[in-house]
Amino acid sequence: MSKNFINELGWRGMIHDVTPETEAHLKESMRSAYIGFDPTADSLHIGNLVPIMLLAHYQRCGHKPIALVGGATGMIGDPSGKSSERNFLDETALRHNQNAIKNQLAHFLDFDSIPIAIGTDNAAILVNNYDWMKDISFLDFIRDVGKHITVNYMMSKDSVKNRITSEASEGMSFTEFTYQLVQGYDFLHLYREHNCTIQMGGSDQWGNITTGTELIRRIGNGKGFAITCPLITKSDGSKFGKSEGGNVWLDANRTSPYKFYQYWLNSSDEDAKKYIKIFTFLTQDEIIALIKEHQETPHLRLLQKRLAKEITTMVHSKNLFENAEKASNILFSKTFKDDIKTLDETTFLDVFEGVPQAKISKADFNNGLDMIAALSAKTNFLASNGEARRALKENSVSVNKEKVNETYIISAEDLINNTYVILNKGKRNTYIIKVIGII
Repeated sequence: MSKNFINELGWRGMIHDVTPETEAHLKESMRSAYIGFDPTADSLHIGNLVPIMLLAHYQRCGHKPIALVGGATGMIGDPSGKSSERNFLDETALRHNQNAIKNQLAHFLDFDSIPIAIGTDNAAILVNNYDWMKDISFLDFIRDVGKHITVNYMMSKDSVKNRITSEASEGMSFTEFTYQLVQGYDFLHLYREHNCTIQMGGSDQWGNITTGTELIRRIGNGKGFAITCPLITKSDGSKFGKSEGGNVWLDANRTSPYKFYQYWLNSSDEDAKKYIKIFTFLTQDEIIALIKEHQETPHLRLLQKRLAKEITTMVHSKNLFENAEKASNILFSKTFKDDIKTLDETTFLDVFEGVPQAKISKADFNNGLDMIAALSAKTNFLASNGEARRALKENSVSVNKEKVNETYIISAEDLINNTYVILNKGKRNTYIIKVIGII
């Protein structure tokens, strides 16, 4: 094997629990391991990046990764870490989501044949547990699987105990209670059909994973292994993977590449030091050198910039990363007026998200817009014409970042994307004029 997988996870801070003898098992030959992904949306989000990176490192260490889309379990809902049940999905929606998820995983995993030795192939594969669960009857399942796991054993799992005892919880339905049996059966099925001997996941999945190792022991007369990673937390106590707008998605239509890039760029020094190990493929030596350089010049935010570059390029593309980086730098550019006009409308609106906007009709703009009207009469950005005149006399007003006086007329030449004009009063007050209609 090219690298020791356990060692690789260890220095990256990506190991929480490992079953005994797992490392020796991995050293013997190429092994298959799987991780399950929730298919209840047609995009993964950055909360899924840790398990994705686990599979990616696994493949890079010469082993075979299996990504399991939980079509059947997605119809139930995993109780781990949750206080209520989630909505069920039909098969059509699940299949659509499965295809979308595979496309995203392909940015990290190689699904093509990768022969690493004669008779071996560590190409990633994607499976859906609905394909083997859909034909199993309830009676068959409780007879062939359920009888091997006691209720006492299932009740001892933290995911079950926490739901039942939590004051915020409404309890747990029988459907969700059986989740660990269904997930455990997935492990048994993959053990039988794909010689998969390892399941990986977040630390909150330990109970479900070990139920699978029990089924492999009791029904499959074999041995299964488990590896879990820590759940990611942010140094300020806020939830990792969330922004003001909710989840940070891998789909550019849900979270734009600019917003995605900004999420990582805005990481604290402490978080960036942790994230650079978890969410990139940079080597240990590269990361040590980068952290040292960052600590010598923290104001340059070298860690955050490299982190944002690496992960935005992986999830989206080099081109979309460069666009996001350019958009991020434009506000401080000496050639702002020219640079801002190179942004597409979506990125422009991302850059200026939350900035007050006023709409002006094409008719109001045809003969040019004087500055008093632009600041007050037509937009109400400033409280009165008098306040607008004072600001102009104080030389504190800019159009597209260039200072103007009371005689300036805003024309079509000032339009960004043939639609927008940026006004500033001082350094802190920014406004956007949007012209309705084609000029």
